[in-house]
Amino acid sequence: MSKLWSKGYELADLIEDFTVAEDYILDQRLIPADVLGSLSHAETLTHVGLLNNHQLASLRSGLLSILDEHEAGEFNIRRSDEDGHTAIENRLVELIGQNGNRIHLGRSRNDQILTVMRIWMREFLFRFIASASSLASELLDFAETHRQIPMPGRTHMRPAMPSSVGLWAGGFAELIVDDLCRADSLYPYLDQCPLGSGAGFGTPLPLDREFSAHLLGFSRVQMNAAYCGLSRGKFESHLLDVLDQTAISLAKFAHDLIQFSMPEFAWFTLPQELCSGSSIMPQKRNPDALELMRSRAAAVGAWSQQVKTIIRSLPSGYHRDYQDTKGPTLRSADTLMSMMAVTALIVGKLKVDEAALIRAFDPGIFAADAAITLVAEGMSFRDAYREVAAHPDKYSVGGAREAIENRISSGTAGNLRLDSARGILEELRRVNKEREQSVNAALERLAGRPVRVLC
Repeated sequence: MSKLWSKGYELADLIEDFTVAEDYILDQRLIPADVLGSLSHAETLTHVGLLNNHQLASLRSGLLSILDEHEAGEFNIRRSDEDGHTAIENRLVELIGQNGNRIHLGRSRNDQILTVMRIWMREFLFRFIASASSLASELLDFAETHRQIPMPGRTHMRPAMPSSVGLWAGGFAELIVDDLCRADSLYPYLDQCPLGSGAGFGTPLPLDREFSAHLLGFSRVQMNAAYCGLSRGKFESHLLDVLDQTAISLAKFAHDLIQFSMPEFAWFTLPQELCSGSSIMPQKRNPDALELMRSRAAAVGAWSQQVKTIIRSLPSGYHRDYQDTKGPTLRSADTLMSMMAVTALIVGKLKVDEAALIRAFDPGIFAADAAITLVAEGMSFRDAYREVAAHPDKYSVGGAREAIENRISSGTAGNLRLDSARGILEELRRVNKEREQSVNAALERLAGRPVRVLC
């Protein structure tokens, strides 16, 4: 057993602990992507005549055995391995002998991890878009079901103008649709293959990088070898920005539900199975999941900033600092997926109290509508504004249902136009599914069987 950089000496234990940190733990979930990258590299080396067919067959057999071991929970990366790349190569040597050492020909750990993370992030993007699309669709359904239920609109945390539950829920649905559009725009960045760029300078070997990219289901090569190195951490930060924006959307939704399900409001009710209790106060049912949604969103934002702070001052070329962009990326991905799952569960079980919502319509909430009515009768808006402000009791009349029915402009309470968001969502889902199917087909051809990249 040896490290890929081994030159006949050992690191001091403290230095090894410090430099390895959690990398060997994080890499456990990247094994499928690492094996796929290695399969592609072995095929390419054979394609250009640097390996023979017998050597390729041996490497394929060993790599697929490692994949089987990983899927069975039997492949473990030790701290002494440092990372998954070393663990895979060491295991290859155990399985097929010294031929296993040939897998690193023409490759650096730098383009290896770039490729691994690119494969992983691409697959995660498919999963993220699918999950966020389902959540947005559920919110649109909720908005449709409750489209005619009045709800006081609030600004500055105070009653403002008539609104509806449909407008409120539809607003969050469209917010997430926009987050999805941003996620979709990230795909062309992730759909380029860095394999073969080495340590950022290429190699003197005649590697066919287009062939490698095709095998892995990428539409193109990430061309400039120096650019490949420069993109490490940068592409992760692009993904984290998407996750951060989505986390902000979910945190705002959570805060609204915390407020509007308070006894003082009671507009919405959270079923008891979604609330935990107090260790001392028997009566308490607390919206802990919603509260943690806010803190987890803050964590995603912090991890996003952490990655950008790490890479901000780095010059070109490889630096070990890049290692510390991996953890924040994986943690953000996990956190966002759990946040979306919790939000979807809550939306599916949320109860709406129509009577409480209508009771919350105090007379003043119709003031702006009253001023607009006076304008329609010939008064200037500024005069109408002052008139209603000066005589609020005179104009404090109106009905909650009528108020939302009178709003007929596109995107208002009486004309939600949810079909617009549904159309965008349908197209996003279609494109995402086509991309995922194309990539999965390529990876299945490469491995000779289906491979689960995310685990």
